[in-house]
Amino acid sequence: MNYDRVFAIGIALNVSYALIEVVAGFWLNSLSLVADAGHNLSDVLGLLLAWAAVWLSRRKPSARHSYGLGRSSILAALANAMLLLIAIVVIVWESALRFSHPEPIATGPVVWIATVGIAVNAFTAWLFMRGSKTDLNVRGAYLHMVADAAVSAGVVVSALIMAVTGWLWLDPVTSLVIAAVIAWSSWHLLMDSLHLSLDAVPPHINADNVGRYLASEPCVKELHDLHIWALSTEAVALTAHVVCPAGHPGDLWLTRVCDELHEKHGIDHATIQVETGDAVHAHDTARCGTQVKL
Repeated sequence: MNYDRVFAIGIALNVSYALIEVVAGFWLNSLSLVADAGHNLSDVLGLLLAWAAVWLSRRKPSARHSYGLGRSSILAALANAMLLLIAIVVIVWESALRFSHPEPIATGPVVWIATVGIAVNAFTAWLFMRGSKTDLNVRGAYLHMVADAAVSAGVVVSALIMAVTGWLWLDPVTSLVIAAVIAWSSWHLLMDSLHLSLDAVPPHINADNVGRYLASEPCVKELHDLHIWALSTEAVALTAHVVCPAGHPGDLWLTRVCDELHEKHGIDHATIQVETGDAVHAHDTARCGTQVKL
């Protein structure tokens, strides 16, 4: 899917809205609006990183980068998670300061501005919703927007309550809720991107099922050195050694197995080394890894 237009629309909307929030937040003396604006601006940077990663992922492989630059999307997702952590620290700090010095705010304008934020962020989230199911990089952008829509809704609720009760402490409390929402939405993004950057098996791939599938082939007596890792937030690679005592099963067999790995297990790039098992020590475990036990 081509996300260029989606990213362009999302960035333009969020930059415009964040600037409105910054001006209105200082004018209306609302920490909640300023905090949400800061988070929106960090989202803009996150969207730019994600967009750059999408662009880099389209680069063709080269002699130096034989798999291409798809892994940049994993790094972008990890960078987005780190940006969210920084935003949390800033918001919590500002909230603590406001608790000791509460100040009144103009609740009416705050409600209207935050309501616009709900619409902007919900629409942007909808743009990314489809891709968020399969692409960690896009899921990072999607979660940012969903969290922002929820945060804007919190600002509306707190402003309405303050208008009735005069409870000024609700403003910093809402900011803390904002920080909690960001932390909750970014935790899985941080863990998933960190694991993928360390060549972990992608969460949507069942390595045991893949191993059982390969070992179940009639011509395969033994499977070892099975490795599965992410080439990007969308593409998955696999390498494996299979022992076929009767000899190489042929190119048609390799083509069928690779096709089924793609269709049934989500493996995009499979490399299978066929061995006959003639030598007792056909593979050096120090170089190739360990035998798969199924």
